[in-house]
Amino acid sequence: MSHTLYLPSIYQCSRILSFFVFLSFLPAIQASAWIQYPPSGHATMTHYTLPLGFIAACGCTPNSTYYPTAALSQMAYGSSTSYGPACGQCFNLTLLDAFTANPPFYPNSTNSVVVKISDLCPLSSKGWCNATTSGPNAGGAYLNFDLAWPSTSIPNSFFPSDAALYGMPLLDFGVWNISYQSVSCQEWEGYQNQSALGSVADLGYTSCCPNDPTESSDGVCPSYSDNAGLSFVCYLRVKVSY
Repeated sequence: MSHTLYLPSIYQCSRILSFFVFLSFLPAIQASAWIQYPPSGHATMTHYTLPLGFIAACGCTPNSTYYPTAALSQMAYGSSTSYGPACGQCFNLTLLDAFTANPPFYPNSTNSVVVKISDLCPLSSKGWCNATTSGPNAGGAYLNFDLAWPSTSIPNSFFPSDAALYGMPLLDFGVWNISYQSVSCQEWEGYQNQSALGSVADLGYTSCCPNDPTESSDGVCPSYSDNAGLSFVCYLRVKVSY
């Protein structure tokens, strides 16, 4: 059996190279510009596993993982690696429908969560994080929020289902249509915990995770890849056989 991982960060890649059997670099994918998005609108949502205490691309403090966080699709994130303008931003995300289900699922309840962006979801030729200024993803969205879930701060029942219709409770549909709204991070659950705010200073490389970018005193992170002159998009594909 084999499994392929796509690692967005050169720093994350360097930590684990010795553990894998096969490594190869994918071709660069060029994009015309970063996506400029309105403060509210339509997006898609997926989810991924983020271990507690893990330091993701932005370099947000490990304690941020004990509260709702998400990765944002790369061309909206604003950098191909490390930190970007989306880092530290907070959004209220509301589930609308599971449009890939058969039949599509429209929940009776409205579930929302305020997340802090701590990571990037890498651009690829396929998948839900592949929107560019040239076109949206398969759900018609230019943004995809990749929610860190399961999470100690988000109940397992956050994603609703219909056992009678789909045959099992808490079915994971994998991808949802959602609405998003940019909000002050004072609405984020972790804002009252000082240890969950800010970035890690001693990583060996620079990081950027403002407490609340809506406050002028905190500001917005620059694009690491733009500042470093990285005009290409680089992925590390790791194939594990077991």
